[in-house]
Amino acid sequence: YFEYYGNQAETVEGRSIPLGADYLDFTIYEPFGVSAQIIPWNYPMEMTARGIAAALATGNCCVVKTPELDPISNVFIARAAAPVGLPAGAVNILCGYGHEAGAALAGHPGIGNVVFTGSVETGIKVATAAAQNVRPAILELGGKSAAIIMPDADLDVVMDSVRWGIFFNAGQVCSAMSRVIAHEDVHDEIVDRCVALAEGLSVGPGIERREFGANMGAMVSDGQRDRAEGLVRRASQEGASIAAGGHKLNRPGAFLAPTVIADVTPEMEIAGTEVFGPVLSILKTGSEADAIRIANGTEYGLVGGIFTADIDAAHRAARQLRAGQIFINEWYAGGVETPFGGYGKSGYGREKGREALWNYVQTKNIAYRTR
Repeated sequence: YFEYYGNQAETVEGRSIPLGADYLDFTIYEPFGVSAQIIPWNYPMEMTARGIAAALATGNCCVVKTPELDPISNVFIARAAAPVGLPAGAVNILCGYGHEAGAALAGHPGIGNVVFTGSVETGIKVATAAAQNVRPAILELGGKSAAIIMPDADLDVVMDSVRWGIFFNAGQVCSAMSRVIAHEDVHDEIVDRCVALAEGLSVGPGIERREFGANMGAMVSDGQRDRAEGLVRRASQEGASIAAGGHKLNRPGAFLAPTVIADVTPEMEIAGTEVFGPVLSILKTGSEADAIRIANGTEYGLVGGIFTADIDAAHRAARQLRAGQIFINEWYAGGVETPFGGYGKSGYGREKGREALWNYVQTKNIAYRTR
């Protein structure tokens, strides 16, 4: 992030506006000043780097509110600020609980903008607090993202994306592949393959791993694990089938077995609620149009995915999906350069890519009569 935005800073350039022979008119872009960065617990280092790199590159300084569940991670970035040449006060760390430190920061009149990643409920509170001082807020909130599996999809490719899409970081990713919407021609095989994948994962502390492989670690806390387990239990009560996992492990730590839920219908709670855990819901569809309807049937719109060999079908579906980023034949395709953000209750504004730079500058127009 720092390398990318360091190179991209020069692209934030003004423009000259032709008003006629008697005028010189141009725009410039100026920083907001102080950017409040409220960081989530699932990727504390990466999310901090993502936000402050763009903010610093455009001339702002930052106050970083650390996540209460893992506050120390952000301190390492702050300690690195001075050795790399950033002036004192460019990066500041604020620890504390969200309802205390976070609320005070979001509502402080001295900040220029607020950047928040987290739940919809907290995002609304952050935006409301910022609005009291008429400060802009950039919100990256929840998701219930769906992968549409067409009948001609390469299922080996699909399974590789399922593994990364829902079980990476124990599913604690806002853009996780929470739902698979499989065409009826491949639905049963998809379920069988997902069950085999989930049951084949080795679950345990990362510190016990000697090499990278088919492993999954713990969730961030017992509370988060128990919430996910409760959603799975209620899905079963509504008529869904727990095809794999669905229970906590009998060992120390907040471990939830990799879970696959079949026979899910769009009306079920599990189909529309963000779990934020290693829980995959599989829904059946009979047509492309129905798959898109189901995918768009939540309040969220963060990312979506399409798996097909038909490029025309992929582009047709991509244009109809109500989401800020669409992956075709690879979940999490893209990188630092690609803009990221949601539709609907997944938030507004964009992180990553050149688009993120515009979060941190204000436009000033200068009109000069020359004669």
